[in-house]
Amino acid sequence: MRGRGGGRAGAVVAELGEGPKSLAEDLGLAMNVALWIVQGVLAAVYLAAGLAKATQPREKLAPTMGWIEDFSPGQVKAIGVIEALGAVGLVLPWATGIAEVLTPVAAAGFVVVRILASVVHARRNEYKNLPVNVIRLLLALFVAIGRF
Repeated sequence: MRGRGGGRAGAVVAELGEGPKSLAEDLGLAMNVALWIVQGVLAAVYLAAGLAKATQPREKLAPTMGWIEDFSPGQVKAIGVIEALGAVGLVLPWATGIAEVLTPVAAAGFVVVRILASVVHARRNEYKNLPVNVIRLLLALFVAIGRF
């Protein structure tokens, strides 16, 4: 197992069967599991949302995403591609051990995305969307801090 309790997904499974540990090791394992759960949930949410924005026509998205009225079809598709790529970045680098720094960078990118989304929603007086943005921002911040 590599330092700071991070690394390949298999390391978590291997650690679970190793027997008694110190409190610090137990907390490190618990944090690693919590981070993996949050990474997986965020990745699933952003992948689904990103693919929808990247593949669906703007008119089909408009009934559930009023904010797209302020953006061109190309901008909406670009946002979708960025979200889908970011979703992959939340999981793949840390899971493979290749360029692991990309995982917290992707999470930090989503913090910025959520801040900008909150600004757009506030400007449009769509205050009902702000709690979801804040929750997603805090989850992404947790991953960014936990994986740096």
